[in-house]
Amino acid sequence: MSHDHDDRPRLTAAQAAAALNPPPGRNGGDLVVETLQGLGATTVFGLPGQHALGMFDALRRSSLRYVGLRVENNAGFAADAYGRITGEVAPLLLSTGPGALTSLAALQEAAAASAPVLAISSQIPAAGLGGGRHGYLHELRDQQASVRDIVKSVHTVRTASQIPSAIAAAWESALTAPHGPVWVEIPQDVLLAVTTLPVVSAMDATPRELYPRPELTVAAAHLLSNAERPVIIAGGGVVRSDASGKLLALAERIDAPVVTTFGGKGAFPWEHPLSLRSWLEDRHTTDFLEDADVLLVVGSGLGELSSNYHTFRPRGRVVQIEADAGKLESNHPALGIHSDAREALADLLEAVERREDPAAAERVRTVLEKVRVRIAAQELTLEQQVLAAVREALPDASPSFWDMTILAYWAWSAFDARRPNTMHSAQGAGGLGYGFPAAIGAAAADPTRPVLAVSGDGGAMYSIAELATARQYDLPLTWLIVDDGGYGILREYMTGAFGEATGTELSRPDFVALAESFGVPAVRTTPESLAADLSKALTVPGPSVVVLPALLRMFEPTHL
Repeated sequence: MSHDHDDRPRLTAAQAAAALNPPPGRNGGDLVVETLQGLGATTVFGLPGQHALGMFDALRRSSLRYVGLRVENNAGFAADAYGRITGEVAPLLLSTGPGALTSLAALQEAAAASAPVLAISSQIPAAGLGGGRHGYLHELRDQQASVRDIVKSVHTVRTASQIPSAIAAAWESALTAPHGPVWVEIPQDVLLAVTTLPVVSAMDATPRELYPRPELTVAAAHLLSNAERPVIIAGGGVVRSDASGKLLALAERIDAPVVTTFGGKGAFPWEHPLSLRSWLEDRHTTDFLEDADVLLVVGSGLGELSSNYHTFRPRGRVVQIEADAGKLESNHPALGIHSDAREALADLLEAVERREDPAAAERVRTVLEKVRVRIAAQELTLEQQVLAAVREALPDASPSFWDMTILAYWAWSAFDARRPNTMHSAQGAGGLGYGFPAAIGAAAADPTRPVLAVSGDGGAMYSIAELATARQYDLPLTWLIVDDGGYGILREYMTGAFGEATGTELSRPDFVALAESFGVPAVRTTPESLAADLSKALTVPGPSVVVLPALLRMFEPTHL
């Protein structure tokens, strides 16, 4: 049996000489950072801890840039955003036990949003592994068990020679569609032990491509070509796979209206005649989608938020393209195509026949007008004014990161992201505290453009410590904090359900004074001056804070 060796990594003469004479003073931690460098990593996030010091000491001897946050969960959110913005793997270095466990909520968000995060955690010394009660600091009976339900894959290291292969396998897993977080853990003594292994120089962890099966493409193309009322739902998979151009071409080829999910913001041009925008939490949109005779769902599982809280009942044929096999037909029967969105849309573009429907744009205008009238009747001018001010101030190319707060819930439906992969939120897992640390990760990924974070005062308190991080690395980001004195959306939910709210009112600091104590310039603004204050803050180098005291309300739901 012959093997084709052409694709194997080759060493230069200098690398071959270095392999025979590795430099002294290296340990398992060096193998970690050498492997990351060999795979193409440039930036790592994390927080040092006693068991992980071998990795952190090795950073000194590497070209990797380290961005250290103050809380592991926030470091995870920063890595998540870095992965979303770049499409590259974001290494996250963690310590054992409490350090590892504190990252789990961020890894859940990365899993829900398909962000490629490579978490590398230390472990207690190898002699203590196996579930016995040895009494080591940070000891858990089975640390992997705590992450296994969250990440795509778990990779265990027991000896130094296993480190490069484990990290490469995790890297490939993180970047194979659907992207997602992965976990590697390495015992403390393995990280600290001196190694004479050659320097890791050439690594290959090319992700597997996920192509659609051709017979399914033919069947889907036939349905779409012959549909009377085709509609497309574009989800986060379109953004993750950089497929917005192919989505636009397909929609125009078959004159199909397109609605984007909250995770798919920016996947389709907001002002396009076929754009239904993102009003998924609106019964007029739901009715329109139910009336489609063929519904193409690309890169979405049609979960709770994308189905108007599971009130959506499609009456026509559903074609679902999804890289996560577990999401195929998980909520609705469909012609399920297990594929990366970009590859499937490319094949569909070749297979569909041109279909013209002069009435499609008019039907879209009718739905959007019904939505406009419904919202206008609720007299929510303050909320729309604030959202418009943010849009006016934010440069088109600047990414924004939204915490779980009322203004973000408005933005999911009503904010024009303008470009793909620029608007991100924690709506995947729904945890608080995402916005500001995520903005740190995005600013680290591309410091040439300002980044916006949006939080409420409750969510902001999760991330205050990271003002020190933003200042330490002098990152170009602006944090808009909407201060309504509590957990505003929970206040609304509880008042609506029970007549009064419990546990939602919060004592909070003077955010302007607090930011300034970190050396971060801050300003208190009003709805009228928000656009000007936010625009100024975004143009000033380094971090800044804008505080807007305002009580915003949600529009009425249509799913109850």
